[in-house]
Amino acid sequence: MSRPAGREPRRLTRWWRRRSLRARLTVIAATAIAVSVFVAFQVASELLDWELRDTAENQLRADSRVLATNAQRAGLAHVQLPPYPGSGRLVRVILPDGSTRTPAGQPALPPVSEHAGRVAQGASADLMESNDSDEDGYLIYTLRAGDGAVQVAQVADDSPINRFGLGMLLIGLLCVVGGALVGRTVARTGLAPIDRLTAAAVRVAHTRDLDADIPDEGGGEIRRLIQSINDMLAALRDSRRAQRLLAEDAAHELKTPLTSLRLNAELLIRLDRSGTLDSALPAESRTRLLNDLGSQVAELSTLAAELTDLARGDVSDENTEVLDLADVVVAAATRARSRVPDIEVALDVTSVWVSGRPAALQRAVLNLIDNAGKWSPADQPVQVRLRAEGASAVLEVDDAGPGIDAADVPRVFDRFYRADSARALPGSGLGLSIVQRVVDAHGGRAGVARSARGGALLRVDLPAAAPPAPIAPIARFTAGEDTAAR
Repeated sequence: MSRPAGREPRRLTRWWRRRSLRARLTVIAATAIAVSVFVAFQVASELLDWELRDTAENQLRADSRVLATNAQRAGLAHVQLPPYPGSGRLVRVILPDGSTRTPAGQPALPPVSEHAGRVAQGASADLMESNDSDEDGYLIYTLRAGDGAVQVAQVADDSPINRFGLGMLLIGLLCVVGGALVGRTVARTGLAPIDRLTAAAVRVAHTRDLDADIPDEGGGEIRRLIQSINDMLAALRDSRRAQRLLAEDAAHELKTPLTSLRLNAELLIRLDRSGTLDSALPAESRTRLLNDLGSQVAELSTLAAELTDLARGDVSDENTEVLDLADVVVAAATRARSRVPDIEVALDVTSVWVSGRPAALQRAVLNLIDNAGKWSPADQPVQVRLRAEGASAVLEVDDAGPGIDAADVPRVFDRFYRADSARALPGSGLGLSIVQRVVDAHGGRAGVARSARGGALLRVDLPAAAPPAPIAPIARFTAGEDTAAR
């Protein structure tokens, strides 16, 4: 069964791809030199053959003119033809009747060709022809002389070309071998930084040590490759550090509610086992203790949800769409009221279209409202304003609380950071960090300032987008209208 025609090229391609870069460079260098030597040999052979033939033809013409001059003086039948010395040129005189004269002892030349006979008859002045029909080829020059012609011939000698070819072959082999060695040396020298880079990468993979940067050496592509790998190592270090800090902060934040939950649960179990639960804990104390347990479980659930959301980073399966941010703000305010019935939210929002992820944006707005609700007095609403400002959608959430100390402002959006004044309040310190991550993912910025009411003013700027279709006249919601979320 015959093999498919395309199998062999594919096999050769796979074999070539399995070779190392050093082996490829060596083969390429040797092949390039071999091709160069072959082309040079062909060109040089043609030039040498042309030069030797031109020299031989000129010599035959010169010898023929001398013989023709002597034949015209003495006559074709009587011109003296010295005996053949055993080597050198061969001569022949063509008489008017077509017969020929040759020196004694001279090897026989090929019969007079038809074209040479026409020269002897006066049809043309001269003729240069080669005869390769015999074992020995001849280069024959025929020149008109008197009533006939004279011929001077030379055996075609290819020995100079053969010797030249043999010499070029030996030189070519030496060049190919030398080229392969030079190519391998150059490849080894040129790829030395790559070898060291590979060794460093293997060392990092085996030791898991991301702190050792690869030394910057070489130039051009090698330097850019090393810098890229060092940047990758730096990013991995930052990622590992962030993971470690997240784990440490999470463990720290989980410790307090877990300890409180465990102590309360142990107290209830111990009193229940001793049968003194009813006498030791009055109904009011038991209710307060159970409420504490419920609050602690809720705090743990919220913390777990926030940790999960924060650990996802910028990865989300939610699609980006063009949406009205006003709808997101109203939905977040409604959720905030359902979660904390005592919170009062006054909305003053304008329809502003943005490109983003609806669920992520709603979570960010909800965290801003929840944070403000912790600080606002019971008789003061959390004010939420949304407006278009230039090419941005501006969201402001302010409260009438004590505000944020200047020393705490730089760290407001850090993970797990809680000001000293906030440690007695419920929360994990993750809410504003999630806001910052969502805003960054949408190409916006978040900031904090002091509100006109003396509390904190949290501001988010997001890039505005063109609405997908003409929208209705701007709708506004204010604190004094029935649409305020309470």
